[in-house]
Parts: sequence; C-alpha cells; structure tokens
Amino acid sequence: MKLKIWEIALIAALIFTVIFGSNLNEDAQALSDKLIRLHVVANSDSDSDQELKLKVRDAVLETLEYQLEGITDSDEAASIISGQLDSLRAVAEKTIEQNGYDYTVKVSLCQEAFPTTEYDTFSLPAGVYESLRVVIGDGNGHNWWCVVFPPVCTAPVLDESTADAVGLTGEEVSLMTAESGGYLIKFKFLELLGKLKSLFI
Repeated sequence: MKLKIWEIALIAALIFTVIFGSNLNEDAQALSDKLIRLHVVANSDSDSDQELKLKVRDAVLETLEYQLEGITDSDEAASIISGQLDSLRAVAEKTIEQNGYDYTVKVSLCQEAFPTTEYDTFSLPAGVYESLRVVIGDGNGHNWWCVVFPPVCTAPVLDESTADAVGLTGEEVSLMTAESGGYLIKFKFLELLGKLKSLFI
C-alpha cells in the first residue's frame, strides 16, 4: 500500500521525536544527577506566610553555604545535607519563632519530580531530582524551588567557575543557558514527551 505524503511526514516526525527526545532525555538526566534542588513550601498563600517562606529559605541557604563550601560532588553534598537535616529544621524553626509564628517544620532529603523551571540566567529541565524539601506548617501555600548544589540560588549568574567547581561540563552548562539556543523550548518538549509516554505505560 502506497503511503500518502502526510503519512510519510508523520512517520518521519515520530522518528525524529524519538531520536531527539531520547538524546535530550539522556543529557537532562546526566544534568539532574549532578544537582540538588531546594524546595520550600509555605504554610499558606497569605502574604505573611509567603514572606516567612522566603525568610526560611534564606536561613537554610545561609546555613548550607558554609556546610557545602569546597564540595565538588553531588553525592558528597547529599551526604552532608542528610546529616544536617535536624540542624536545618532547627534553623527553620528558630527563624519561624523569631518572626512570631509557631509552625512546625518538616525537613527531608528525597527524590522529587520538578517541572521545567526558568530562572533569570538559566533554566532546568523537568525531571526527578534529589531535593531538600522544607515544609512549613500545613504546607498549603505556593512553593519556592531552586538549586542548593551547586549554589546557584545565591549566585548572580551560572558562571564557568561555579560550573567547573562541581563538575558540570560545558555541554551541561550550555544545556542550562541560552548558549544552547532554544533551551527552554527543548525542555518543554522533553516535559511534553514524558507526559505522552506516561499515557502509554
């Protein structure tokens, strides 16, 4: 049976999608394996709770900045963070108390699924990342996430020295920044591809 032009075009597009998506997924997975995200969830969406969330974020980041100084491996960074969960919870609780609240705090290191996320100077693909999760009170408010390792949450830009210090390759930095051209579109494509795959599993 002779295929129509649109059928040939559709088959070609599917083949391209599978090949391109597979390569991009491998690059994104290699990148996510080198990063540890920070995920802070507010008690509620009230202005005061959202403001408190940012203060807790700052306190946690400031504490970890010294703990992770000089660390170049994500596994080592995860080990240090895991050993500091109680102290990080104490830091968060102290910050909350100093601001006049009595919310409880849950702190854990876990695997979490993140959507494609765009920051000022770089972007990260959707995927499952090692995550330092901080939940304030009921955890019903909007969350805040970034990267705690390498410390790009507090860095003005993702520069070469920061990337080299934690073993990110030039290709991985390019994947995260505009140098790759259309990087955010690629990440959105990868996210869509993942959703499509889930429909057939």
